[in-house]
Amino acid sequence: MQKISYYFFRILVFTFSLIPFWLLYFYSDILYFFFFYVFGYRKNVVFTNLRNSFPDKTDEEILKIAKDFYKNLSDITLESIKGLSMSKKTLKKRYPVINIEILDKFLQNDQSIIGLAAHYTNWEWGVISFGFQFKHKSIGLYKPLSNKYIDAFVKKSRANWGMNLVSIKKTKKAFEEKYEKPTVFFMISDQSPSNIKRAKWVNFLNQETSCLHGAEMYAKKFNIPLIFGDVQRIKRGYYEVELSIFEDKPQETKDGEITERYMKKLEEIIKAKPENWLWSHKRWKHKKEEIK
Repeated sequence: MQKISYYFFRILVFTFSLIPFWLLYFYSDILYFFFFYVFGYRKNVVFTNLRNSFPDKTDEEILKIAKDFYKNLSDITLESIKGLSMSKKTLKKRYPVINIEILDKFLQNDQSIIGLAAHYTNWEWGVISFGFQFKHKSIGLYKPLSNKYIDAFVKKSRANWGMNLVSIKKTKKAFEEKYEKPTVFFMISDQSPSNIKRAKWVNFLNQETSCLHGAEMYAKKFNIPLIFGDVQRIKRGYYEVELSIFEDKPQETKDGEITERYMKKLEEIIKAKPENWLWSHKRWKHKKEEIK
């Protein structure tokens, strides 16, 4: 069954390689209709998350954000497939890192860095293109796909362009082996942690929120500077990534400070354009009371 799914996936990737972008977004509009009106994909999760995050907004405002979110979700779903067959030239044109030079000092000092990312706008094109846009060696920490054949194909295709995907189960080993070399470790840190007992808790979007601790833990353990990538949609199908030095002396920070600052920064970005975040994720499935 996995092989059948894999062959279907490869056919889908090939088909999307032939589709021009104007037709891709025509299909995306159709997909939005099915996501929102026909299937109601995770509507309860989306609307619950939005109402709890923005209690001051009216029902009409919440509905507007929800509809725009589903449009964003439809775009990035099809863009992710399209990205597997896009050329480097096209990706760099549509997804440029506009100030990559701010990392040169770390490269010159043979310093590794941690890249903080989030499920905001199109993160998949970043995973594909950062491997050849960044001068550091690139490691993306990810959760392997359930289909081993598709997983192997995705890993190989991204490795060809410089992005080495490593299972989150091997995070510790990856840092221990690579931290002294000029490597950038990309960590998407806005999802819900699987181990709630080790989670850090912050107030995020009007709610007590359990947060992943990995980026902060490894940054402090190995004294690795952190950068933040702000990904914004310029127009449909075009994005810009602006980097900033998030923390260059992590060992001098207080316990939990890096995590809290990351969530605060992400909150500011989400509030500016809430439709671009992944509201269908069950971000608040854990409650602080569960620890007791």
